[in-house]
Amino acid sequence: MKARGRAVAVRLDLRGVKCPLNWARAKVRLEQMARGEVLELTLDDPRGARDIPGAAEAEGYAVLESTARDGIFHLRIER
Repeated sequence: MKARGRAVAVRLDLRGVKCPLNWARAKVRLEQMARGEVLELTLDDPRGARDIPGAAEAEGYAVLESTARDGIFHLRIER
C-alpha cells in the first residue's frame, strides 16, 4: 500500500470554475478513482476552497492538505 499522501496524484485544474460546480467536478473525478488515490485540486474560487474540504469529508474522503498562495488554492484529497 502506498504511504498516505505519497501516492501518485491525479491533478484537476478548476481555476475559473465557481462553487458549487467545482465541487461537482471534483466529486465526479473522485468517484472514478481507486481507494487510496489522491486528487490534487487547483482553484481560484475562495468559496470553493472553503467549502470543498467539508463537503469531501462529509462524503468520506480524507483532506490531506489545504494551502493558499497569491489567490490560488491547492487541495489534496484522498479517495
